Amino acid sequence: MAARIWRMTGDPTSPWREALDIGPNDVPELPGEDWAIRLSTWHGGRREGVQVVELNNGPMSLQVLPTRGMGIWKGNCDGVPLGWQAPIAGPVHPQFVHLSDRNGLGWLTGFDEWLCRCGLVSNGPPGNDRGTPLTLHGRIANSPAEELHLGANPEDGSIFVRGVVEEGGLFLGRLRLTATITTRIDSREFVIHDRVENLSAQAAEMQLLYHLNCGSPLLEGGSRVFVPFREMAPHTPHAARAVDRWSEYGPPTPGFAEEVFDFLPAGENGSTQVLLTNAARQLGLVVSWNLRELPCFTLWKNTGAREDGYVTGLEPATNFPYFKGHERRQGRVVVLPPGGHWEATLRIRICTSSGEVAAAAESIARMHEATEGVVHRSAVWGPNE
Repeated sequence: MAARIWRMTGDPTSPWREALDIGPNDVPELPGEDWAIRLSTWHGGRREGVQVVELNNGPMSLQVLPTRGMGIWKGNCDGVPLGWQAPIAGPVHPQFVHLSDRNGLGWLTGFDEWLCRCGLVSNGPPGNDRGTPLTLHGRIANSPAEELHLGANPEDGSIFVRGVVEEGGLFLGRLRLTATITTRIDSREFVIHDRVENLSAQAAEMQLLYHLNCGSPLLEGGSRVFVPFREMAPHTPHAARAVDRWSEYGPPTPGFAEEVFDFLPAGENGSTQVLLTNAARQLGLVVSWNLRELPCFTLWKNTGAREDGYVTGLEPATNFPYFKGHERRQGRVVVLPPGGHWEATLRIRICTSSGEVAAAAESIARMHEATEGVVHRSAVWGPNE
């Protein structure tokens, strides 16, 4: 049986709704009685006008933000909160985020998602790129979707949300992101599939980084991250001083200065995965992806005080988050021909037992043991290489 889809656009043919509640009575062919897809519009403060789509498959729920580039604000799995507590009251509507503020760092005033995308034209620090001013992490996370599809598919027992987000303008090119987030009923896993199209008659550059941000209870003193790698290096001289403890996390520490590490991941049959666990190794998060689509990985450790944002970022990407001009010179910027496209798929799974965590860690260990795993003591892929 074909999927049942509810479609919304900004035109009168299928107008956007303020709210929508879809459940078992609407698609009785879909197994399970506890699933739901709920669209709501939030009001008040800087949340004014933000739309949230909740995908609830029973044990797991996700809050997807069509208003903010199809990011995922928060999640919950078997009662365990997924996400982090940023020092802002989000989710923030893009109308209140001024990207050029603070010399291009305005992006940070809207940043509190569990998962957000950095791109599409650029995904690194701010600066001037061949006469074009670039702001931190690009614009896509602060771009509302032009279309929204909510759906349930009895054939594979899944529910999904799909959004179309565009970036560009006159003399700026035109890129279109079609983002689909899917989860099966009674699963503790979800899949993100993104397709970026170049709608221009000219070639276009593209960068994309997935900023997956985890706080408590996954992150705590004694937490650990497992990354199989062919090579790794500190992103900055400051991080170089912590290279021997890159995989370990401390408790919330006021005044902690962020540490960033870059990886060329190892994998099996072109795929890789990373794992973040709590101190007891009874709770974990696994991210899996294809290295042909996302060849780079960056680890962001920001274990400051809880009030200031106690968080770590797991970041698969097309490139390292250095300035775009440098990444272009290193051949790490994707170029799409006219009408061309790029696609990537990420799988995110929550482990809720020590056995699941141990199995994921063992799988990563096998990937890592198949390589030499070179550790560089200083930055090698940045501008000073």
